[in-house]
Amino acid sequence: MSSIGSSSTIAAAMSRTSFAERFRAVAGVPPLTYLTRWRMLLAQRALRDGDAGVGSLAFTLGYASGGAFSTAFKRETGESPLNYRRRISHNLANR
Repeated sequence: MSSIGSSSTIAAAMSRTSFAERFRAVAGVPPLTYLTRWRMLLAQRALRDGDAGVGSLAFTLGYASGGAFSTAFKRETGESPLNYRRRISHNLANR
């Protein structure tokens, strides 16, 4: 059996609480915090480097709607995805 299969088996045998406690001990943050931060880093990269719309980006990152993604993005970064894109584009253009 591959190491991926073994890890999946071990993870599946853990309770949610045990998994969350183990994850936090290793990563330093709860699983959902880690996931949200990771999604926001991917979103920032996509907004900086690409031209995908907020709705399609939201779907790609696993959000149910553009509104849900925009709310989460603003909560994490302090600005909307479109304002972030405009600001970053302006900053890059003025280098």
